[in-house]
Amino acid sequence: MSQASNPPRQPPLFAGRDHLQQAWVVADLAAAMRHWTEVCGVGPFFVIEHAPMQNLTYRGRAARLDCNVGLAQAGRTQIELIEQNCGNPSIYRDYVPAGRSAFHHVAVYCTDYDRELAHYRSLGYAVAADGTFGDMRFAYVDTHADLGCVLELLEDKPSIREYFGKIAAAATGWDGRDPVRPSF
Repeated sequence: MSQASNPPRQPPLFAGRDHLQQAWVVADLAAAMRHWTEVCGVGPFFVIEHAPMQNLTYRGRAARLDCNVGLAQAGRTQIELIEQNCGNPSIYRDYVPAGRSAFHHVAVYCTDYDRELAHYRSLGYAVAADGTFGDMRFAYVDTHADLGCVLELLEDKPSIREYFGKIAAAATGWDGRDPVRPSF
């Protein structure tokens, strides 16, 4: 086949980047954090109760969601544990039924959020949910059928890097004390 009929593809947007976060939806946040700290040595966890997501949409419609989140650092990777507190439809419940715990998504920073979101849409992936957390936009791209998990795009902002940096710093040399802490 000639190059003209099969042009080279653009390199994947993930090329050369870390997946900064791995996330699980959990049935019981306290129990999950205890497991991660006692069994895996990961911590400390910083808890955001009733995580403040604004401008949230789910499958193209305005949505409301109540969840608690625990964040910790394991080496170069952030661990996110999400406990949904309400019965509303959500990207979390799409793949993890109430009362169950399972791996859900990987997340990456996007230096050009709009371009990267458009890229995944152009590949035929739906934006299952999106919104803002503080001044950062986020989107859950429904790659589950192809990847076995969802992809979360995080707009690269100094505020979120600073916030996540504090979580990573707390894990450096962590001695196991105070394994669960309120968020900053």
